[in-house]
Amino acid sequence: MKRIILTFLFIITASVILHAQKKTITFESKDGIPITADLYISYDKSAPFILLCHQAGWSRGEYLEIAPKLNKMGFNCMAIDQRSGGEVNEVINQTKIAAEKAGKELLYHHAIPDMKAAIQYVKKNYTDATFILWGSSYSSALSLKLGGDYNDVIDGVLAFAPGEYFERAGLGGDFITKSAKNITQPVFITSAKNEHKYWKDIYAAIPSSKKASFLPETEGNHGSRALWEKFDDHQAYWKAVTAFLEQFK
Repeated sequence: MKRIILTFLFIITASVILHAQKKTITFESKDGIPITADLYISYDKSAPFILLCHQAGWSRGEYLEIAPKLNKMGFNCMAIDQRSGGEVNEVINQTKIAAEKAGKELLYHHAIPDMKAAIQYVKKNYTDATFILWGSSYSSALSLKLGGDYNDVIDGVLAFAPGEYFERAGLGGDFITKSAKNITQPVFITSAKNEHKYWKDIYAAIPSSKKASFLPETEGNHGSRALWEKFDDHQAYWKAVTAFLEQFK
C-alpha cells in the first residue's frame, strides 16, 4: 500500500514538473537573424496559444513567472527575445546579441520582423487553434499594430503599457493608432495608473466590440511585470487578465 501511495505521489510530482518545464529554441527572423525563444508547451495543438513579447531593454526572462501560470490556465506559450532588448531575471537577450554581431539596427520598430517571424513559426508548428499576441511596453504597442495589420491571423491582443513610442524614429505620432483602427478582434490594454494618458486615444480608436481595459486603484507597474508576485497589486492585474482570457478557452 505504501509503495502504491509513493508511486502515485511520484506521478503527480512528475506531472507538475513537466507542466512547468520550458524548452529554449531558435528559429530565423525575416532577415536571417536567429531568434531565441522559450517554449512553454503543456497541451496539444488544439489548445489556444499565446506569443509573449518583452519590454525595452529586457528579454524573454520577463515571462519566467508568468508563462507557467498561463499554462495552468490552459494556454501554450512562447516567450521570445526581440532584437531591441537586453537582460532581465538573469536571462540575456540572445537575439539582440546576434543582431548586433550582424550589424543590424536595434530600435524598437526593428523588432517587427522578429515578431512577425515568431507569429508565423508558432502558427506553422504549435497551434491549430486560437492565436493570441501579448506585448509589454514598446512590444505591446507593436502588438496592437500587428493586431490591426493582421486581424485575419491574430485572434486576440493583450497590451501592457502601450503608447505612440515611435515618433522619434520618424514614424509619426500615430504609427500605432493608424493600425489600431483596424482591430476587430478581442483586445485588452492595461498599464500603471499614470500611464493611461499614453494609450487612451489608441484605445478609443479601436473599433472592436470586444475591447477591454484595466487600471489599478494602486500606482501599478509598467509592462507585463505588473503580474509578478513581488508586487502587492499583482492579483488585481491577474484578475482582469484572467477574465479577458476566459473567452479563448
